[in-house]
Amino acid sequence: MEEILIKAAQLVVALVLLVTIHEFGHYISARIFGVKVNRFYLFFNPWFSLLRYNPMKGQLEVVAWNKEDGTPRALATLRVGKEHKPRTDGKSTWRDTIYGLGWLPLGGYCDIAGMVDETKGTDDLESTPQPWELRSKPAWQRLCVMAAGVVLNFVLAIVIYIGIAFHWGDDAVPFQAMKEGMDFSEEFKQAGFRDGDILMSLNGKPLDINDYSIQWDMIQPGSRVGVLRDGKDTVVTVSESLIRQIAGKDKDYIPMSMRVPVVVAKTMRGEPAEEGGIAQGDRILTVGNDTTPTITEFMPALARHKGEMTTMRVLGKDGSERLATVGINEAGKIGIQMLSPFDIFERSTVSYSFLQSIPRGWEIGTDRLTSYVSSLKLVFTKEGAKSLGGFGTLGDLFPNQWNWYSFWQITAFLSVILAFMNVLPIPALDGGYILFLLVEIVTRRKPSDRFLEIANTCGLFLLLLLLVYANGNDIYRFFIK
Repeated sequence: MEEILIKAAQLVVALVLLVTIHEFGHYISARIFGVKVNRFYLFFNPWFSLLRYNPMKGQLEVVAWNKEDGTPRALATLRVGKEHKPRTDGKSTWRDTIYGLGWLPLGGYCDIAGMVDETKGTDDLESTPQPWELRSKPAWQRLCVMAAGVVLNFVLAIVIYIGIAFHWGDDAVPFQAMKEGMDFSEEFKQAGFRDGDILMSLNGKPLDINDYSIQWDMIQPGSRVGVLRDGKDTVVTVSESLIRQIAGKDKDYIPMSMRVPVVVAKTMRGEPAEEGGIAQGDRILTVGNDTTPTITEFMPALARHKGEMTTMRVLGKDGSERLATVGINEAGKIGIQMLSPFDIFERSTVSYSFLQSIPRGWEIGTDRLTSYVSSLKLVFTKEGAKSLGGFGTLGDLFPNQWNWYSFWQITAFLSVILAFMNVLPIPALDGGYILFLLVEIVTRRKPSDRFLEIANTCGLFLLLLLLVYANGNDIYRFFIK
């Protein structure tokens, strides 16, 4: 339960940041062009708001439930400034906006005056257009207002990646330095890979572990992956079926993983390994008659010999081999801690100055966007449709324990996703408005408010269906599958 709460907390914090930045893009661009913003809300507020700030009145309302009749009421009204009057020239200001916090954490919104959206129809816009309304502005200004949200989300992703590069840099074990190679899933083996293959190149170029899109590029149909197999150079040409086969896999699916040798970092006092003479720095080569070059073979071998006294062949730090007789307990443990691959293999560590981190952040952000856009074609396959997920899937992206590096990596990626998904030409999304505005700019004919109302209603219905389907997939995977 604690792990679920930690994942949920990370997801909520990330969404708060992403939604606020997205809606702020619409807000600030509207204000730049003198458009009035009626409401600016984090989360939705059907029926009531948790917080409501009216700068024109200088009041902050805190809302709570009335236990007697079950209705929301103002718990407190605080004076946070003096009362103001509208400008005499009719121009809007930031004080014309009501700022609030809703209770339904599914997003947020920026209610722009004179805009036909899912909350307003043609009946709300029957009056003569006012200078401070969006509908009275030139098409290019309306385009800027509608595009500002996705632009700010992508900018946020780039800024986060710049911060990651500056603070953490790049620290990884290069593929070529993984001397024991990789373990591959059954689908990868069918595609031509073999356990123990050392990944060397992709389409004739050396593989770069710091390339964020490299694993996606590897599974593209026709990709030529150079591997070192049994000391010989081999090329695996990826078939078109691989990407479809792994598209519908669940979150626990591991396509490939590093093979790590069993090197002892520490023995536990009084445990079988210490009593059997195994020491720090030793590498365990066999367990009984089982060869254990890596952890992949070592853990199952221990399980097969649990509860037994077993002979192990050990390679010492001095390069000499010896035999050790070790008791394996009923849990299949011998009481050792193993070295991390970072302490075994050669590492690639790159630090960036602030100026150097800017192009690195841009490179990561654009790579993430390109990979994500390329992967969307899978959505239109049977396997891809099954892999769609909702809030549960998003929450599972985050680790079980709060980790700032992982949090910022995932938040930046979600910001890339939000930016692209919102620019899709679907009515009710920013991309739908952008499409209609581009048509208007080209044809010099503005779509009618009635047309926009119908289009937005259809788009909203489609989005609700997708939301239900995606979250239904989560429920099916969690409770049934």
